[in-house]
Amino acid sequence: MNAETLEPMERLLAERACERLVVEFVHRLDLGDPGSVADLFTQDGTWEWPAGDRRIAGHDALRIYFGNRPADRLSRRICTNILVTVTSADTAAATTYFTTYRVDGYSEGLVPPRPPVQVGHYEDTFRKVDDTWLLTTRTLFLSFAGPTERLGGPGQS
Repeated sequence: MNAETLEPMERLLAERACERLVVEFVHRLDLGDPGSVADLFTQDGTWEWPAGDRRIAGHDALRIYFGNRPADRLSRRICTNILVTVTSADTAAATTYFTTYRVDGYSEGLVPPRPPVQVGHYEDTFRKVDDTWLLTTRTLFLSFAGPTERLGGPGQS
């Protein structure tokens, strides 16, 4: 079955499931268990940044990579313009714009606003496995990037 023969409701449900994965990904990084991000990928899934030759492949490697996030990191990612294209009954692709706000050395309280450290877009592919949509690839493209600030110590925000 190709994308043109999908029923409208089937297409809508596939689009929504893929959008949900995009949002769940950043939710787990920012507010949940970063290591569990690997569970959103297929077993052979990959995460890559072409501008830096970084490529992480497979569940175990993804779990280690995302699980190594600094414990004192405070981050919030804002995703928008999520455009999902269903390519078949079991595959889809998406482009999502994102902005990342992030500091290291966080302990508690409010942090005064700072400029974002990253602005760019993700290009994703998805595959339906046993009736569950999962990320197959996520490629990150940065348009703007800077260093992650480290807060100075207790009381500094």
